Amino acid sequence: MTTTTKELQERIEFLTLYKQETKQSDDWLKLRIEEAKHPAFILTTEELTYGARVAWRNSNKCIGRLFWNSLTVFDQRQLLNEDEIYEALVNHIEFATNNGKIRPAITLFDPNRVRIWNHQLIRYAGYETEEGIIGDSTSVEFTKICEGLGWQGARTNYDVLPLVVQVDNREPIYYDLPKEIVLEVPITHPDYDFSKLNMQWYAVPIISSMRFNIAGEDYQAAPFNGWYMGTEIGARNLADTYRYNFLPKIAEAMGLDTSLNATLWKDRALVELNVAVLHSYKNAGVSIVDHHTAAQQFQLFSQQEKTNGRDVTGNWVWLIPPLSPATIDIYHEPIANTIKKPNYFYQLQPY
Repeated sequence: MTTTTKELQERIEFLTLYKQETKQSDDWLKLRIEEAKHPAFILTTEELTYGARVAWRNSNKCIGRLFWNSLTVFDQRQLLNEDEIYEALVNHIEFATNNGKIRPAITLFDPNRVRIWNHQLIRYAGYETEEGIIGDSTSVEFTKICEGLGWQGARTNYDVLPLVVQVDNREPIYYDLPKEIVLEVPITHPDYDFSKLNMQWYAVPIISSMRFNIAGEDYQAAPFNGWYMGTEIGARNLADTYRYNFLPKIAEAMGLDTSLNATLWKDRALVELNVAVLHSYKNAGVSIVDHHTAAQQFQLFSQQEKTNGRDVTGNWVWLIPPLSPATIDIYHEPIANTIKKPNYFYQLQPY
């Protein structure tokens, strides 16, 4: 097994970046480049930690990059036992949740031998029935896979899916998450009575289906989290017609005229659903950010990047919020969607 020219180039690029930004010596860089020529080269925990943070800084679809340097990194590359990997994932959930004071974190496993089958560590199941879908429609396929492994849910709108862990080519194993570690928030409104809708959502979005690319290597199992921006829940998860589709029921609870689009009932219901999400999370003491504040934070991030001599990149379509996008500055500013590494990328699901 030899190191390819491309692999070596990406190793050198990352080590050079690390040297520049962490003030390492020239001798350090020369030594690490020599070591990088060997096929068995591995990054140190310190290098991996900084690289994971820079990957967040380089994530063009993320509006919350101001806090990139606060990411906590758990280096778990040594774990190759499914039970121990599950325990590390539980630790990540507990650390990140932090009784609602959410902490950004990432857990890194062996880049080649560990896979997590879930899209997020916490996610609701979806079931196809004759009356329509119960739960989250985006989870239907994965829910069937979990059931094929032996898992059974209660078939409610909010069944938390199990974690599915695979090492090498061994059979995947599913693990139920203890209820006490999954913090969930009932959605209520300060002025309207939404109680009959029984809406809720979980506190922490921990993406586990993306690969972390650094120094020419893909970490296929690298679950990471920040905290929610309110519109992710209030304008997408609970509002999209192909997800939970609560807008018609909210309009009814508000007494809105839904007979014509021109009454803008959808817009009014959407705003109040987002008010309810922000109100509920704050009442529950769970970290969340509204889209206006997030946009201001992104502007500050952009200023900091320019001060440090770095070009600001972004995916405009993802950076503008799905609610009142024209009210924030990002909507009116072009931004280069240039891809930098280290970074997080989509990957084919193992199933």
